[in-house]
Amino acid sequence: MVRRFRRGFTPAEKSEMWDRWQRGESLSSIGRAFGKESSSIHFQISPYGGVRPAPRRRSRLALTLLERETISRGIVARQSAHSMARQLGRSPSTVSREIKRNGGCDRYRAAQADDHAWVCAQRPKRCKLANNPWLRQTVATKLRLNWSPEQIAGWLKRIGPGEESHQVSHETIYRSLFVQTRGVLKKELLLHLRSQRTMRRPGPKKWQGDARGQIKDMVSIRERPASVEDRAVPGHWEGDLLSGPQNSYIATLVERHSRYVMLVKVANKNTQTVISALIKQSKKLPSELYKSLTWDRGKELTDHRQFTLATDIDVYFCDPRSPWQRGSNENTNGLLRQYFPKGTDLSVYSQAQLNKVARQLNERPRKTLGFATPAEIFNACVASIG
Repeated sequence: MVRRFRRGFTPAEKSEMWDRWQRGESLSSIGRAFGKESSSIHFQISPYGGVRPAPRRRSRLALTLLERETISRGIVARQSAHSMARQLGRSPSTVSREIKRNGGCDRYRAAQADDHAWVCAQRPKRCKLANNPWLRQTVATKLRLNWSPEQIAGWLKRIGPGEESHQVSHETIYRSLFVQTRGVLKKELLLHLRSQRTMRRPGPKKWQGDARGQIKDMVSIRERPASVEDRAVPGHWEGDLLSGPQNSYIATLVERHSRYVMLVKVANKNTQTVISALIKQSKKLPSELYKSLTWDRGKELTDHRQFTLATDIDVYFCDPRSPWQRGSNENTNGLLRQYFPKGTDLSVYSQAQLNKVARQLNERPRKTLGFATPAEIFNACVASIG
């Protein structure tokens, strides 16, 4: 039987592989560039959780190959450890240990000793979460509440400013999740991440809008007052429908100033059904905190004039294929997929269950709010109007 030789990757190829991965190329695309299967690329990247490992460097305190050659020549010349140490400007104990750990005077070889030192230096450094049980438990608890690593890191910094031992970066949390290390974060916590991926996937997400028909008498977002745009004034909302199979929908509303979320159960996408549900929801808020609503061009708001007449709330429509004009709402819809994955029948959820999900989102700290929660900001707005 003839064995098939499989060539590995050279250091230069591995570097190019990581460059391509960080640019957002797929495993298949990278594999084609090297004439390999995507599984070969996955085998190289997955052990690091999709996070490019830092390049290895020798410590400035470590013995160099040149110094080891000086030690080797000193041994041949039968010099003492003290004499060799003086030549190198090192401690005699450093020279003595170097010789002892590499076979003694009879078997010491400079090149072999240098290679051995490089291999031994690969000992992994224990991460902060492994060394701090309180911090590890706190991070795990917040992950189970579907907080993102960035939200957890920001919240810890906010509640304990100056307490370095009670803070951790979001990158450390991601690395602890993607690169499984004994005694840190359990693998099942990956299910609480928004994407639920097992590897860090670089590259920007590309939004793809869809063309919609014209809605009669609609007011363009370009006519929306400037005071709405800068988010300084509360009471301006963004909305959309989150869809599921079997004609099931949830109306999602996000207040632009506080990022406060409301979820509304709707029976279907019919404009009368959606408008009636939105009118009913608007009655639960003071008029000072519901002044305008920005929607995409979905036909569910064809009867927007009826909504405005019933509530005195102005409705503005985004430009075609421009979801970023409702950025807060689009981001919230992405967060909601943690609770309602694609393919979930949304009709089985009651309004009480939707309120519970909205409450969880509103109690998550947000980076854009200085890691305060939407509930804190919105409640302050309610209190300010008496």
